[in-house]
Amino acid sequence: MHADAELDAQGLHCPLPILKAKKALAALQSGQVLRVTTTDPGAPADFDVFARQTGHALLQQQPQGEATVHWLRKR
Repeated sequence: MHADAELDAQGLHCPLPILKAKKALAALQSGQVLRVTTTDPGAPADFDVFARQTGHALLQQQPQGEATVHWLRKR
């Protein structure tokens, strides 16, 4: 999947991955995709709630070893 921007939030704990993703999304145009890599075990649930509350589309969450990759499309 193509990403217009990438954010490495590995090693960060809630709420930092969400806060950094929010800032990165603000710099994108509507429809662009942000790829976020996290290691916080609570991040998948956090990103699901974040997407529902903000209207951004959570396209996919994919485990990659100890990390999870989240794909968000800006509304």
